[in-house]
Amino acid sequence: MLHKIQSIRNLTDSTYIIRLDRNNFDFRAGQYLSLGIPNDINMREYSIYSGVNEPFLEVLIKEIKQGDVSVLLKKAHPGQALHVSGPYGFFTLPDPDVHEKKFLFLASGTGISPFHSFVKSYPSLDYKIIHGIRYKSESYEKESYSAGNYFAAVSQDNKAKIKGRLTEYLKTLTLEPSTLCYLCGNVDMIHDAYEILQSKGIPVDQIHSEVYF
Repeated sequence: MLHKIQSIRNLTDSTYIIRLDRNNFDFRAGQYLSLGIPNDINMREYSIYSGVNEPFLEVLIKEIKQGDVSVLLKKAHPGQALHVSGPYGFFTLPDPDVHEKKFLFLASGTGISPFHSFVKSYPSLDYKIIHGIRYKSESYEKESYSAGNYFAAVSQDNKAKIKGRLTEYLKTLTLEPSTLCYLCGNVDMIHDAYEILQSKGIPVDQIHSEVYF
């Protein structure tokens, strides 16, 4: 299906958000879509960044210089149509738990996308986000999150409040055993975070992950 671009927001030199007409596209927070230029064989999967009740679709994209899709999308413009398919995936929150449980979201880089959708979709969500990034400029739209709910672990900035990797900060936290944990990002972060969470008494069936390349 074709969806027209409403706007493009550049967050850094390489990272941007494309806002598209929604066109009655139904999805659950945490799902992803496949996006590409019409008549081009290459499509790329992106977690949906926007909330389920918003009248548009948004995706957060990092341009990969050797990529087949992100470079072309970076050159797109408002009014241009893109090919969208989906939604796909099961990285979603169980309905009863949304109102009853505490959530810990661990993200690296643009892996924060599904968590942004969670927060926009469920305003009463009891959550904490730890975002592993290299520089403070990569705390993408951190104002979207309630005060005291978003924490950036910054590995390449000595002036950051939390200096170092996400996993190092995770080791310092005390977690309630009933906390539901969702991990989205690179495979190394997910592997290490799994071990840390289990060492803190979080059962493996309360840890959910999605690898973000």
